[in-house]
Amino acid sequence: MDGFIGQSRERPEQREKGKGYPDSRATHEFPPQKGPTPTLAGRWWLASSAFPLIAGTLGPVASAFSICALVRPWRQHLPPNDSTESAAYVQDPIWLTVVNAVQLAVAVISNLFLLLNMTRRVRFTIAQPITIIGWYLSVICLVTLLSLASSTALKGSEQPESDFIWSQSFYYAIWATILYFLVASLLVFTFWGAHSGHYSKDFNLSTSQRTLMLQTIVFLAHLLVGALVFSAAEDWSYLDAVYWADVTIFTVGFGDFAPTTTLGRALLFPYALIGIISLALIITSIRTMLIERGRQQIHARVQERVRRRVVQRVCLSDKNNILTPVTVDAGATDTPAPELKRRRSEFNLMREIQRKASRRRRWTAFFVSAACWITLLLLGAFVFSKCEKSYGNWTYYESFYFSYVALLTIGYGDFAPTSNSGRSFFVFWSLLALPSATILISSAGDTVGSVIQDMTILLGSVTILPAEDDFNHSLKRLIHRFTFGQVFPRSHGTIHDIESHGPPRRTHTPRPSHVSRLRERKMGAAKCDTPSKLINSATHSERWRGPDQNPLPVHQTHLDNFPTGHDLSILLVSEIEEVAKHIRESKTRRYTFDEWAWYLRLIGEHEDDPRSHRKMLAFENRQQVFQRRYDHKKWKKGKMQARADGLEQLPSIVDEGEQRKWSWVDDQSPLSGVKEESEWILAQLVHKLKESLWLTKDKLDRAPSESA
Repeated sequence: MDGFIGQSRERPEQREKGKGYPDSRATHEFPPQKGPTPTLAGRWWLASSAFPLIAGTLGPVASAFSICALVRPWRQHLPPNDSTESAAYVQDPIWLTVVNAVQLAVAVISNLFLLLNMTRRVRFTIAQPITIIGWYLSVICLVTLLSLASSTALKGSEQPESDFIWSQSFYYAIWATILYFLVASLLVFTFWGAHSGHYSKDFNLSTSQRTLMLQTIVFLAHLLVGALVFSAAEDWSYLDAVYWADVTIFTVGFGDFAPTTTLGRALLFPYALIGIISLALIITSIRTMLIERGRQQIHARVQERVRRRVVQRVCLSDKNNILTPVTVDAGATDTPAPELKRRRSEFNLMREIQRKASRRRRWTAFFVSAACWITLLLLGAFVFSKCEKSYGNWTYYESFYFSYVALLTIGYGDFAPTSNSGRSFFVFWSLLALPSATILISSAGDTVGSVIQDMTILLGSVTILPAEDDFNHSLKRLIHRFTFGQVFPRSHGTIHDIESHGPPRRTHTPRPSHVSRLRERKMGAAKCDTPSKLINSATHSERWRGPDQNPLPVHQTHLDNFPTGHDLSILLVSEIEEVAKHIRESKTRRYTFDEWAWYLRLIGEHEDDPRSHRKMLAFENRQQVFQRRYDHKKWKKGKMQARADGLEQLPSIVDEGEQRKWSWVDDQSPLSGVKEESEWILAQLVHKLKESLWLTKDKLDRAPSESA
């Protein structure tokens, strides 16, 4: 996406010697404008961003479980009719403790290299193999120990085997094995994607996301150290204290464990507060990663699917002319206006596609979050029913009730796990399930909450609340929303409306003119043909009129008077300043067609020129896509050769058929990518400014030699 315009300008240093551009320029001064397709970007975002964050979050959790698997023996002696709290530990063989300690050390080293890689202290190519191999070695060690422990290696002959139970340490080893294998496998995909060239050999993470692993380590250290302190203060078993700390920090509060000493109650005040705040920071970072950062990537994939379906439907309908460029006649003088009208309709069609994709993306995120939440709820209920069957005789329904109460942090306390497997699994399950509940609630606010709010406003508009529209229109909108668009499908913002009746009247407020700033920057007397007249005209109110008032943008009237050289550079600097302000705005900027036409004109595109526009096909096979991209590369090469030879008109060098063509509704449109519109425009304006300055400098350098 990034390159349908930006890539059409090759670096001057790539041209041959003798063409007017020296080879001494460094290649980094004109970075290539590369960018994956929307579908590819969304797919590989998981491997480049999401998988490393998941590994950075769950890797320390797995090591924390390894610590829990090491601090206590794996078996306990439980005589009949005794509780698990009174069961005595049976000492493990020395070889089990040594191997367990070795795998923990290897896992800690792996986590350390992953942390150093995220903080950019160790290179990706060095840290990732060490992390992946280390975690897989931990998996092998733990699987071997668990297999030997389940066999006759730990069985003694003094007491009956029925008097022995597995301790919480044994089950923590199982949960650690699962997590180590999961995070190592995720990083394998990340490393393979980087090695295959789908993205750079580095994590595509922001600064705050790179600290997520460190936040997780601090939280787990707070939980484990706090459990050690409270186990000593309250005379609890250490692993029971870990279970209590987890229940406390997640604000579930079953009541099966509670501090009774004065010291324990006094320590609870800072411990619970710090733990809850640390947990909230981690959940906020995860939510930001999944909802905020992943939104653009997921939206690009959803939009691409919606775009293909809409294009197919439009191409097969009687509205096919909206996607067909106007034929250029040799003697025609009114070609620009019809082509501009068609491009405006095409642009509005893409805007409607974006709106549909945005709605679908929000609901997709909600249903995915709900599916994960329900899966963890049902799976947790099943495991708890198996763990507590021998101790509390829980049925599946009772386990489901307990899981639901715990997942919503209600915590009545009528049900609480008492077995070693149940308590250890609750710690493992809560670290996954409770954050998912928070993300689900956030997603519900963007979807269900928005629908309820809109329905309430619509219902009020047809009853007691005043509305801007008349009663009939408000009633139709209400029925349209309640029937999910099945009734009155053409009454409210459909694609058909935009195609038939054109876009709505523009209400955008014109931005301030840059004339005063440009005049202040000019040195000496200006020629009468400077861009000041153009800029004055381009920023007058007529530039911002609605499409039905002035279908021909003002910049088209001044094509022959468009600035060049220093004047163009000044104009580009001024526009870059304005777009940079748009990026800093809290709300994402969405530009209108007139604004896009102006910015495209600045970077060398003409919305009124049908020769650079193509007709979308209903079904485009892979060979056609490759052929289109191959023709685009040929056009770029011809354009650069024409400029190197000092020729201004491209068609004299390159056939019209070889000129790269694009459409507002194809996959190369600036509205189809993962970048925000302001970011895309800013990057292209900066690239154009670099090219303009380079061409001006080269012209000045060649002037003395030509005069001589």
